[in-house]
Order: sequence, then structure tokens, then C-alpha cells
Amino acid sequence: MRKRDVVDHALVRRALLRSLFGGGLFTTTSSYDVCDASVFLMRAAEAYGGQTERTCPICRKERLWEVSWVYGDDIGDYSGSARNEAQLEALARTFPDFAVHEVEVCQGCGWNHLVRSYRTGTPGSAPARRARRGTA
Repeated sequence: MRKRDVVDHALVRRALLRSLFGGGLFTTTSSYDVCDASVFLMRAAEAYGGQTERTCPICRKERLWEVSWVYGDDIGDYSGSARNEAQLEALARTFPDFAVHEVEVCQGCGWNHLVRSYRTGTPGSAPARRARRGTA
């Protein structure tokens, strides 16, 4: 799968953590502001993501999980859902263009942050046609 327009969000993450731990310009951020992962996000990380070797920067106890979310007009009902690597590969072979957002999640404290985003798909091909449902 070819990744295009990759954006790494490490600098934003670093600035947020610096602000949280008192080294940034703005110290109004608290752990309550950044540990707000929904149950849906945390379960999606377990079901579709993978555990990393990185430790959570907030609780420093749990290993982080990464999960990929897909978005795009061409992918129809798949847009806004979590997908594993095999499913991403299949979507990339089928659809011309869509965005992927990789999010890190801590199952312990609820920390979550966008790690990277990119576009993928088969540029130049026509969007896959969806079958019409018959009217009864």
C-alpha cells in the first residue's frame, strides 16, 4: 500500500505534553483534558489496532495501542470506521483515494492522540460502483 501526503503529528504531541507537564508557554492543560478517549475508541484499538512498544506518556504504566481510521467520500459506508492492516490493504486496492488517520490510545488512562495521517488508494482508477438496492 502506497502512502501519500504523510503528515506526522509528533511536534503537536510534544507541545501538548510539554504544556501538560509545565514546560510550555500555556500551562492550562491538565490530564483531564487529554485523557478523554471514548470507550468506542478504546475497544476499536483492541479489535482493529495493535499494541506498540511505546509507554503511555501520561500514566507511564500501559503500552500504547495504535488504530487506523478511514475517511473519504469514495469509500462510502466504510468512512469513519476503524480498520486493521489487511482491511486497509484491501480498501487501498479497491478505492481510488481515501484518508487514513492513525491514533494512539492508552487503555489505562484514556490518553489518545493523532499520530500520523496520510492518503492512499489507487489514484487514477474510477471509484468502485455500488450496487443499487431494488425497490420493493
